[in-house]
Amino acid sequence: MIKNLLVAFLITTVTHAAPLKVYILSGQSNMQGHASVTTFDYLANDPKTAPMLEEMRDKSGKHTVCDRVWISYLSQDKSGKNTVKEGKLTTGYAAREDTIGPEFTFGITMQKLHDGPILIIKTAWGGKNIHTDFRPPSSSPEGAGVYYKLMMEHVKKVLEDPKKVVPSFDAKDGYEIAGFVWFQGWNDLVDQAKYPKRGERGGYDSYTDNMAHFIRDVRKDLNAPKMPFVIGVLGVNGPVDTFDGPRYKGIYQNFRDAQAAPAKMPEFKGNVAAVLTENFWDHKLAAARDKKDRSPEEEEIAKGASNQGFHYYGAAKFFAPAGKEFAEALHSLK
Repeated sequence: MIKNLLVAFLITTVTHAAPLKVYILSGQSNMQGHASVTTFDYLANDPKTAPMLEEMRDKSGKHTVCDRVWISYLSQDKSGKNTVKEGKLTTGYAAREDTIGPEFTFGITMQKLHDGPILIIKTAWGGKNIHTDFRPPSSSPEGAGVYYKLMMEHVKKVLEDPKKVVPSFDAKDGYEIAGFVWFQGWNDLVDQAKYPKRGERGGYDSYTDNMAHFIRDVRKDLNAPKMPFVIGVLGVNGPVDTFDGPRYKGIYQNFRDAQAAPAKMPEFKGNVAAVLTENFWDHKLAAARDKKDRSPEEEEIAKGASNQGFHYYGAAKFFAPAGKEFAEALHSLK
């Protein structure tokens, strides 16, 4: 009797693996990711990020290819055509073949937090706002924005047959929509026409309203009413108390507060979190990148950047810890 029960237990354990964990990442250009792989070495100069670099490369020095993380990435190519790239997670599922966004360390971190297979579905396009492009359907009589529709159509298409992306997927094990990360904001921050009182408290309240509608709508459309949700709060230029002069302090802080506000709403308590990406801004790197006449030391520091300030200088020093924090924040909401 005991032997038969043991055999039955072993059979159940072997034949029913953990469901596929599905994570959705969406937003604009900084979710795409403009951090060149040439900026990876700069991570080694900081004891906080040096351990991440070891995980981003294998023992031979090649970029890590995750064993248990797959990705389906929808975005635009250079011609403006929407294209999909799929496979095991590594570098290049970003704005270009030689860049990363937050997805890379997000997947590396999630692979450490979960034993089973993981699927990332990422949709991102540069220069998009939430009030029109990603407009959530419940926020306006006009219905969903074009990029909200494209995002949702792609997610649902992938989930119709996950095996096309994850070859080892077994329908008997199923999948779990385990979380959503939203990283966007620049186009709303600078939109004076849409937010004419952006320098006043409450000037970005409509962003908060749209963000709350967005969370409700993606949960409804994916039939995942309590899906953990992380808002990556815009962190360009770092904390406002480090800004030079008062000109933009109020605008930036008002916007960041508006982005983070849904995480404090009672209806989202315990299942929505805001990650302040301003904490990953590297002032030394920014100063070196913006300086015309650099010292030899500053020249070395500037190699940690590969793009402009509103793209977080295309620095892995920003995107690596941001992706890691997004993953850890989602995991903490479980």
